[in-house]
Amino acid sequence: MLIFSRLPKLRRPQHHHRSIVDLAGVKCVRDRGLDHAVEKEKNLKPMLNLKDLLKSEPSKSLPISIIVDKKETLQLPIRPIDFVRTYPSVFEEFLPGGVGIHPHVRLTPEGLALDEEEQSIYQTQSYQKEAADRLLKLLMLGRINKIPLRILDQLKWDLGLPQNFAESLIPEFPDYFHVTGGHNNSPAKSDSNTLDLELVCWTSELAVSVMEKAAMKGESERTKGMPISFPLQFSRGFEMDKKYKKWVDEWQKLPYLSPYENSLHLPPNSDESDKWAVAVLHEFLHLLVPKKTERENILLFGEHLGIRSRFKRALLHHPGIFFVSSKNKTHAVVLREGYKRDLLVKNHPLMDIRYRYIHLMNMVKQEPKLKKQKVDNSKGEGKDEKESGKQQGSEFDRLSDSEDNDFINDVYDDEEEDESENGARISDCKGISVNSRRTNKKRNFGVKGHGTNSLGEDSVVNSGRPNTKRSFEAKRPFRKNGGINSVGRDPLNSKEKVQPNVSRRKDMDSSHEFGGKSAGRGGSDVRRSHGRISS
Repeated sequence: MLIFSRLPKLRRPQHHHRSIVDLAGVKCVRDRGLDHAVEKEKNLKPMLNLKDLLKSEPSKSLPISIIVDKKETLQLPIRPIDFVRTYPSVFEEFLPGGVGIHPHVRLTPEGLALDEEEQSIYQTQSYQKEAADRLLKLLMLGRINKIPLRILDQLKWDLGLPQNFAESLIPEFPDYFHVTGGHNNSPAKSDSNTLDLELVCWTSELAVSVMEKAAMKGESERTKGMPISFPLQFSRGFEMDKKYKKWVDEWQKLPYLSPYENSLHLPPNSDESDKWAVAVLHEFLHLLVPKKTERENILLFGEHLGIRSRFKRALLHHPGIFFVSSKNKTHAVVLREGYKRDLLVKNHPLMDIRYRYIHLMNMVKQEPKLKKQKVDNSKGEGKDEKESGKQQGSEFDRLSDSEDNDFINDVYDDEEEDESENGARISDCKGISVNSRRTNKKRNFGVKGHGTNSLGEDSVVNSGRPNTKRSFEAKRPFRKNGGINSVGRDPLNSKEKVQPNVSRRKDMDSSHEFGGKSAGRGGSDVRRSHGRISS
């Protein structure tokens, strides 16, 4: 009894599980490069669906009314006629026989040329062998060994399979798989929704995951169950808390279980089961040509495997391995290590063709006449704007000129009043004209110096531009801080003696008055200096 009581304790592993509540603080950060990788393929799939429909017709064209009836099947996001006119480099409208009936749609020569290159890739033996290997590995994932054709029809775009893969590809590899199920076990007479693709022979050489191949390159011998760390690439600006980082480090050290093994016996809430589900999802995305797919496709495949909830938890708990983009009004799951910014790390011939389709869709055909007419209209609008601008500018100049003239007239009136008031004061100073530096009534009449004109008469040098040929300089007071005084003289260059500080204030007060009833010291200096010149 003691042995049996200890057995459960020995067999029960200590599984560590991180709940969704613990990861509530981990915020998802957008990745511009991966978002652009999803966004640039907008309307690519509907365009190729319509292209394949037109190619399947003997006349390579269809009336727009039939396309309207198949809008849901083609997954067209807008009205068919608007969708056709959105991409004039791929589709073109025409009226058969010139009769005024419903317009027909056909491919342009550029679209036909790209379609021929695409079909030539599908028909090469190397590509068919590669597509068959991907389909075989998908059957071996989780040892399910059987997949309904309706799920494969949903995944054929991402798997890089041709439209008619059930008739063109599957019969070419009878040693890999075959179609079963249906009415009386007859696939030819049954609906595709009831048919399954079943594995014929297990291939151990292909039952090796990408992670195991990468680990074998660095190690000479590798045993089953050794830990393998997944590459992590977080978006710029992603903040990881200490608890989550510690859990990720411990989770990376867990044993790696191959996705080609059935590990459904593990507890569904354990970290070991979580790592196995991540390995299955990681390998599934590696099998896809664009290394991404819609979230609904992943959940559909997970539901067939019986691990739908584990796939949901893997997408939530591991943002460094998988990125979920919400561009193009859908949720696309992108394998981070498969991309560098918005480009695939490993090129694929089919993806090269699809990128060329995107380039053709973005090309816009413009008629030269319409373009010239638009240019002429834009020039006419520009002329009208210039003329209106000139009119507004002339009105503004007229208003501003009138305002400036009023302001100048006011200034001149003030100057005339000042001159009339001071005319009596400086009447005895013959031949002296005063230049004012300010327009207000309280201003200093500074005299910088005198010069002689061509007639030999005395004239005052302009206070703004001193004359180098000076006969004398009037003694005027100056400030203590060493700057230019009120009459524009520099005391540092002056040869006159500075009067004591006691009498400087009186001199400055008297400098504002030139003569008059109570002529100050400055006025007497001017008279004496003028007397010297006149003498």
